[in-house]
Amino acid sequence: MPLHDWTDRPGWEGMHIYWMTEIARALRAGLPPGYRAVIGSSPLVAIGIGPVKPDVAVTNGSGHSPAHSNTAPARGEPDLEVAVATLEEDTTVQIEREGRLVAAIELISPRNKDRPAARDQYAARYLNYLRGGVHLLLVDVHRRPLGFSFAQLIAASLGQDLAAPSAPAAVSYRVGAPAAQGGRMLGLWQHPLVVGEPLPPIPLALNLDEQLTVDLESTYSRAAADSYVE
Repeated sequence: MPLHDWTDRPGWEGMHIYWMTEIARALRAGLPPGYRAVIGSSPLVAIGIGPVKPDVAVTNGSGHSPAHSNTAPARGEPDLEVAVATLEEDTTVQIEREGRLVAAIELISPRNKDRPAARDQYAARYLNYLRGGVHLLLVDVHRRPLGFSFAQLIAASLGQDLAAPSAPAAVSYRVGAPAAQGGRMLGLWQHPLVVGEPLPPIPLALNLDEQLTVDLESTYSRAAADSYVE
C-alpha cells in the first residue's frame, strides 16, 4: 500500500497503535534467541536542553488554597500535585536482551513536533537513546512542519554537518564502537519517504554484528487495513 498523505487525514492515533503492533509482531519472527520485542511506555524525560515552560496543572485536592493548620496531611496524600508535560509517557516498540534495552523504534506523531518546545523535548529523548548506546529507528510519515525533521535536529545537536532528509522519512541509527577521537561511531541509514509510493525496508541494528530488516511496507499495509484507513 502506498504511503498516505497524513496532512489532513484523520485516523492517525488508531493507525499508530496498529502499526506499532504489526512491527513488534514482525520483529519477533526474526529476532535471534535471547532478544524480545515488546511495546512499552517510556517517560519523556528531556535531559540536557534549556528550560522549557511546560503545560502544568496544579491542584491541592480541594481546589481551594489550604487554610493554615497545624494538622498534617493524611498519610500518603500529597498537599500539592503537579502535572508536567515533560513527564508524559509515550508508547514505543522496544527490543530487549537480558532485561536491557538495546533498540527502539519510534513512530513520530504530529504532537511530537507541533511546537518548538515539543521538538526540543523529543529530540532530547531520541539523543538520550543514542548516548545510552541504544540503536534507534525513527519513522516520520508527517510532512508538517515543512522543512523540519528530527534527523536534522539530531545532527545539529551532535555538532555534525550531516545531510538529513526532511519528513516524511525513516532514519535508522546504529551506535558503534568507540571513536579514536572520543565518543562513539554512529552509523546511519536514511530513507526519504514519498507520498503515493511504497515504504522501503530499513535495517535496525541489534549490536555491531547483527541487524534486522524492518519491513515498513507490509506492516504499514496491515495496520492501515486494521484501522480502516483506505
